[in-house]
Amino acid sequence: MATPQRTRSPDTIRLPDAPPARGSVIRGLVTLARPRQWTKNVLVFAAPAAAGALLDARVFGLAAVAFLCFSLAASGTYYLNDVCDVDADRLHPRKALRPIAAGIVPTGLARALGIGLLTGSITLAAVLAGPRLAVVLAIYVAVMSGYSSALKHIPVVELAVVASGFVFRAVAGGVATGVPISQWFLLVISFSSLFVVVGKRFAEYTSLGADSAGHRKSLGAYSTAFLRYVGAISSSVAIIAYCLWAFTRLTGGIVWFELSIVPFVLGVLYYALQAEKGLAGAPEEIFLTDRTLQAVGGLWMLLFFAGVNGS
Repeated sequence: MATPQRTRSPDTIRLPDAPPARGSVIRGLVTLARPRQWTKNVLVFAAPAAAGALLDARVFGLAAVAFLCFSLAASGTYYLNDVCDVDADRLHPRKALRPIAAGIVPTGLARALGIGLLTGSITLAAVLAGPRLAVVLAIYVAVMSGYSSALKHIPVVELAVVASGFVFRAVAGGVATGVPISQWFLLVISFSSLFVVVGKRFAEYTSLGADSAGHRKSLGAYSTAFLRYVGAISSSVAIIAYCLWAFTRLTGGIVWFELSIVPFVLGVLYYALQAEKGLAGAPEEIFLTDRTLQAVGGLWMLLFFAGVNGS
């Protein structure tokens, strides 16, 4: 039996009746850059913070450079990704309001500025922090560009690619500052990132229902059972890796790192609960607005940095 063709309702396509005003284009470009998403880039401070080197002015300065470069690169990838996703975004009840999908920002302008931001971020990294950070950033840009053009349509692979964006940020912080990155650090960051991405996909899948494949092709290959399975595996590996790392840091009877396991696990479980409710579609919003998660995260940071300074 032939599969019926999905048709798009005219109500899902938002096109302006007249060319947008200059001011609205500028506001659209700022919105398109997603400045709230820059909170992800604080991961560049993770490696030097874990090593207890962040209070060094030079180290902090180099980490700040990495933050700036990744903010520019991330905004550039958002520009290009929204150009590629314009048709799919118009099918989404919330993403249809994005500046390109809504017809506020012309696709040609967004594409040109996106390329400019990506090129500028790599150049800035090379000049201010050296070639190693520029290489990491260039690889990040290449991977994210591949994601926007093709990889986002491949189930499972697209989960790994999105999660790798967090890992690149953490690695960049170590590379920029010259701080060695341990295998435990990479394991925790990698699987925690995958856990967050799966929660985002679960929210998209449950909120869109039958239209999920129309919005994101790879979603059509998933099921709630599969996404829960991947979430369980990724969170379990992250917790186990963190526990093993914490117990290797026991020095002179100081147990701050071991105590930090408790809020770490509670944070993972609480985020899993929000994901199960379908509230993890925008992870940065949860971290910025959820008081319970912020309190648990604050306790974890307190214990973690007590361990860094006391060991």
